[in-house]
Amino acid sequence: MSTPTIDLNDGTSIPQFGLGVWQVPPAETERVVSDAFEIGYRHVDTAQMYGNEEGVGAAIAASGLARADVYVTTKINNNRHRPADAKDSARVSLEKLGLDRVDLLLIHWPLPTQYDGDFVSTWEALLELREEGLATSVGVSNFQPDHLDRIVEATGVVPAVNQVEAHPYFTNDVARGATARHGAKVEAWSPLGQGGGELTDPVVTALADKHGKTPAQVLLRWAIDRGDIVFPKSLSKARLAENADIFDFSLSGADVHSLVALDRGEVGRQGPNPDTFDWIPA
Repeated sequence: MSTPTIDLNDGTSIPQFGLGVWQVPPAETERVVSDAFEIGYRHVDTAQMYGNEEGVGAAIAASGLARADVYVTTKINNNRHRPADAKDSARVSLEKLGLDRVDLLLIHWPLPTQYDGDFVSTWEALLELREEGLATSVGVSNFQPDHLDRIVEATGVVPAVNQVEAHPYFTNDVARGATARHGAKVEAWSPLGQGGGELTDPVVTALADKHGKTPAQVLLRWAIDRGDIVFPKSLSKARLAENADIFDFSLSGADVHSLVALDRGEVGRQGPNPDTFDWIPA
């Protein structure tokens, strides 16, 4: 399995394709990540919120892979935005992962209606963690254009990535455009959508038939061709292998146009709106 890499604005690079472990049960995580490693995955995206960092760490320890060959992302939980909490929680994540650093550390949600609207100090805490060598790269997740503008204006430091919801029903071009304008890269979460709607959409299934691929492979190829970094998840080893088998075909301009035409704007958003999402775990 050969995965292209994307150069980041801090001089590092990231595999463009990887494994996401959102909603992977903690008891299943080590097996799923180990299966992915056997297939050839080398990029794993987890988060404090997911509760499965230990399983990711166990799979890394059991893999026999060199640390430099595995790219690991985790994210600061919503109840850890205060700078001291953010830094302490990052160290706990490293203990759970069994690592001395993560490759990429993100603020999971901006939470503009919480913490007196202060996500700048959380961003500053991540910058300090990078300076301490506990994270190679730092970035954000679910940041809207004004959120990005604010942290860059306050600190002069552009995130390496912005991880946002993006799929044909919600192309999220406004957030993607702002991310590119600042020189950060886009990571697309839920590239297959949620609930299976896009996987059964007649436009997607027709393209799958045309290329002899599955609907999921078409959607992932579209995201890759847009330049997005993707990390679909599955509990099935066969599906993990299928998701990774997307580098032997290409979509035509007409194919891409038909997928972009599926965009429903804000109505197509399937996850929370970052401007109003305010959930903080107990």
